[in-house]
Amino acid sequence: MFPDLTRDDVFRLETRSLWLRWARLADTQAIVRLAGEKAVAEMTARIPHPYHPDDAERFIFQSRRSNADGQGLQLAITPKGKPNSLIGMVGIGPSPETGKPDLGYWLGTPYWGKGYATEATRALIDAFFAYGEEDEITACARVINPGSRRVLEKCGFAYQGAGLSELPARCGLYPVDHFRLDRRTWESLKAWGQTGFVREPLSMEVEVEREMSLAS
Repeated sequence: MFPDLTRDDVFRLETRSLWLRWARLADTQAIVRLAGEKAVAEMTARIPHPYHPDDAERFIFQSRRSNADGQGLQLAITPKGKPNSLIGMVGIGPSPETGKPDLGYWLGTPYWGKGYATEATRALIDAFFAYGEEDEITACARVINPGSRRVLEKCGFAYQGAGLSELPARCGLYPVDHFRLDRRTWESLKAWGQTGFVREPLSMEVEVEREMSLAS
């Protein structure tokens, strides 16, 4: 799904406000504190509440393995200039239901309403289409989560309908809205953005500079 460029933990994405990098063991406590909050966890398929540190460490190892294998790309969201301060996660990996590339993300509640989720998601989408060969991404949001739906719509995703989806951490089937974004639509949005059609800029840079404090 992802090429060699993204399979090394020196891979970074840089946006106007954020650094996106591989998750590390040093992020465990931030993940437990932020993702484990009920308001965040209950909107996701796989984050339990409460969130135990062992679960967070397991997630970090799994995300790094998936990144290294090229089967997905899970990146920690950090403020620009503070790469050690995780505030959320964004990733694309195979959907458990369809096997197609599927987008997921979460952001700690102190950072809601600042545009960070949209900014991080756009950066990862652009990397996915720039470096990969797949032509579409799917995503879903719980019907009770209008904020997540707005992020997807601002990133160009088209609504595909509602249905029931298995949310393992929620122990059952729940109503969700399904979305889809294809390569042609994304390229069109980027082009229209240059003329002001999209309010927020879509440009970003890839940063592959090694940081000195990677956790093992």
